[in-house]
Amino acid sequence: MQKPPLTYQAAGLDLDLYGQTLAGMAPFLRRTHTPRVLDGFGGFASLFSLDYNSRLFARNYRHPVLVSCTDGVGSKLKIAALANKHDTVGVDLVAMSVNDCLCTGGEPLIFLDYIAMPKDDPALTRDLIKGISDGCMEADCSLVGGETAILPDFYAAGDYDMAGFCVGVVERDNIINGRGIRPGDLVLGLASTGLHSNGYSLVRKIVFEKAGLKINDFVPELGRTVAEELLEPTRIYVRAIKLLLEHYPVKRRVLRGLAHITGEGLEGNIPRILPPGRRVFLDKSKWPAPPVFSWLQNLGPVDETEMFKVFNMGIGFVVITSPYYAESIQRQLNEERVKTYIIGEVREGEPGVEFV
Repeated sequence: MQKPPLTYQAAGLDLDLYGQTLAGMAPFLRRTHTPRVLDGFGGFASLFSLDYNSRLFARNYRHPVLVSCTDGVGSKLKIAALANKHDTVGVDLVAMSVNDCLCTGGEPLIFLDYIAMPKDDPALTRDLIKGISDGCMEADCSLVGGETAILPDFYAAGDYDMAGFCVGVVERDNIINGRGIRPGDLVLGLASTGLHSNGYSLVRKIVFEKAGLKINDFVPELGRTVAEELLEPTRIYVRAIKLLLEHYPVKRRVLRGLAHITGEGLEGNIPRILPPGRRVFLDKSKWPAPPVFSWLQNLGPVDETEMFKVFNMGIGFVVITSPYYAESIQRQLNEERVKTYIIGEVREGEPGVEFV
């Protein structure tokens, strides 16, 4: 008896279902679009006009420089899989790149995503794209395309991965690179929403392996379940920082350094913007850490030094400015409902961070 011919579907990919899934994503992209997005959905590439409003563009950008960023969400996706809740990790994906873009003084313009999974799952894909779309709306950034790869031989059932890519723009004369940071400048810390998207390998080891907790267990110290706490989305700082960038005409004289606090915490990220001969001294007593950090530290237990090396400890973004502007910036950010603290200062010394 002759064997039936092989098909792509038999190999793990249903092209009809794949096409239907992608077609259902169009509304999530379109809701993020502005008139600067020129092409329709479904082409080979996306088109974005830098000078849609030529007068406005000419006023803001004489020498525009493109800014590019890429990042992922890491093992926070494992938490989403355990909780079977996938509609917020897309916000994390957007946040990780657009917040990086801000550190140059850049304005995020467009975002693209890459999602890989073992089989076509329309419901999962919809949740992921919805979250990405939500994040782009919050970041005033257009979701212009992406790739969904079905890889049955690469991923086990229930696993998936995602990466994001952001392109922004900054005026050449307004690039913020940290070179103007001086002794006496103050360090402002913008509050995080919690863990954001870093340190989850340690979190999972503490919570599930060491403490033996389940994903839907209620945690009295936190006032909510494990899933609710660990899936709290990363804060997107775009509107808050853009407010400052628009308010101060001479941007890099006022906002001398900007840092997104991700993996390796304050100690690992602030030095990335420090020029030679500048050292940052931080006072841990100047800001309150969200309860999730003390909960994890006690549950481990984990040394405080290790906690500060791994987690953001309640500060998700840092602004370095002169004392003259510090209180004004703090007030503006607080009015934007981003709680901000003066957490330290810059002194002479080897580039790095020291806690006092």
